Amino acid sequence: MRIVPVKKIERLTESLAIKANIILRKDIMAELRKAFLDEKRPLAKMALGQIIQNAEIAAREKLAICQDTGMPIVFVELGQEVFLKGGALDVAVNKGIKAAYKKSGFRRSIIQDPLRGQKDIQFTPVVIYVDIKPGKKIRLTVVPKGFGSENVSRIKMFKPTTESEEIIDFIVDTARRAGPAACPPFIIGIGIGGTLDKAVILSKKALCYDITKVNSSLVLAKMEGKVLKEVNKIKLGPMGFGGKHTALAVKILTGPTHIAGLPVAVSISCHATRSAAATI
Repeated sequence: MRIVPVKKIERLTESLAIKANIILRKDIMAELRKAFLDEKRPLAKMALGQIIQNAEIAAREKLAICQDTGMPIVFVELGQEVFLKGGALDVAVNKGIKAAYKKSGFRRSIIQDPLRGQKDIQFTPVVIYVDIKPGKKIRLTVVPKGFGSENVSRIKMFKPTTESEEIIDFIVDTARRAGPAACPPFIIGIGIGGTLDKAVILSKKALCYDITKVNSSLVLAKMEGKVLKEVNKIKLGPMGFGGKHTALAVKILTGPTHIAGLPVAVSISCHATRSAAATI
């Protein structure tokens, strides 16, 4: 057994929340630069240039990449041989997020009662998902999810006999409906399988994967490529200015499901798709 003080989790959550909000992931920056070089439409190229410049300034000046610092999602992979000492896991995570957002001047965005409107806006609570894993390690992934893109994400419960082309059409239609308000070029996370709720979690986890790496499943890699090609045919383009790059990447995660269903969740994420992870 390994004893881990929850204070360690609090401190790591704080540092990851700051990093995720001010430093755009290397894989996304790489794809943005490739898109900039590839783009021919002047307005689209200008938009990509400004997106890249904004990310560079944010990292240099230690400022938020986007004013919407999101509703943080924290994925915790907790080794089953770990004993947490000194408090509760959820309390430590929320303390870490609050400290990070307060210290860095990030926006308060969380209302405590969704039916009462914006009367009590705070930094927390955040959304926490815990997976129990073998071993003695703890891995934290902090995902500040902005709501410009969250609001246009969708899920559909398909019949198990549904052909892949119909699923692809649904994903493409979701990207089309998202429009410029969701700040393209998008990263599109797709979850297929599980239950309604599990599919959504899979789609969120998919957003955390390195977009420069090819899916280890040949079937899913082919589907990701097909979806990306079809989404870019929309020609919504960077920030809605047209052009070749409506999306930078599509990542798919799947899970077992019931014989009578086929849930498909689509998490649209903006060009400032943010996540940071580390292991204790």
